[in-house]
Amino acid sequence: MVLEGIIIKGYSGFYYVWANSLVWVCSLRGKYRVKTQTFLPGDRVRITTAEENKAVIEEVKTRKNELTRPPVANIDQVIIVMALSRPEPDFWLLDRLLVTALASSVQPVICFNKADLISESEHEIVSKVYSRMDIPYLVTSTKTKQGIDELKSLLADKISVFAGPSGVGKSSLLNILEPQLTLKTGEISEKLVRGKHTTRHVELLRLSEGGLLADTPGFSQAFLPKDMKREELSVYYPDFAELRGKCKFKTCLHRNEPKCAVREAVQSGDLDVARYERYLGMLIEVIEEESRF
Repeated sequence: MVLEGIIIKGYSGFYYVWANSLVWVCSLRGKYRVKTQTFLPGDRVRITTAEENKAVIEEVKTRKNELTRPPVANIDQVIIVMALSRPEPDFWLLDRLLVTALASSVQPVICFNKADLISESEHEIVSKVYSRMDIPYLVTSTKTKQGIDELKSLLADKISVFAGPSGVGKSSLLNILEPQLTLKTGEISEKLVRGKHTTRHVELLRLSEGGLLADTPGFSQAFLPKDMKREELSVYYPDFAELRGKCKFKTCLHRNEPKCAVREAVQSGDLDVARYERYLGMLIEVIEEESRF
């Protein structure tokens, strides 16, 4: 029987594929053993079943995207989790993760956690900057259950991964979303992490309301694509979208060019000054990377 499914993990030369409501332990067809083909969780594959739950991977479908941290393919969305307090939001990392996700053709979702630790007026300061973008925006609390149902709905029927620094509550969110996965996730981590610099094996866990979620707590660093051009960076700033076409020059970098609509919006208070300054910092990084080649 030929089925189509999704690789949920690879281990010791075998690949575990979710297809037809079952997990199939798959080996590779001979042609893949002599190629440089990589196989990642999230890869969509065609398999031929054998006895019991055994099968052979016949074909790997073309990927729509691929992440390296964690190594996973065909991600629908990255849930970028930041705490509103304890620790304070890392806006520099948040902006980098937004750029990285969008440049990788992955839908970002902004999730500010620990809403119970701050006042509504304090949250409005953050909301004014990030909720105005054309990006899903959530505010959650594992204490009060605020936003949990909305997060569950966003995860349903999608392949997702969490991202964000340590201490923001990613594990607590996972535990409240899927309590039955807590022990399993801990066991996987304990078995597979063999050293401080060892690469984690990633498994996609099936969610009770549909969808798959990477068992790793995500990534806390974001590396901009090395082939990004200086003119491309602002494309990954949704809050710049309506302004870019109003600049005098089509190749405007929004740095020191005359009649720049983005800079004018910053000066008038329509765009957040600190976010714009973080953009300039990333722009310098992109330009420096260009000069290396």
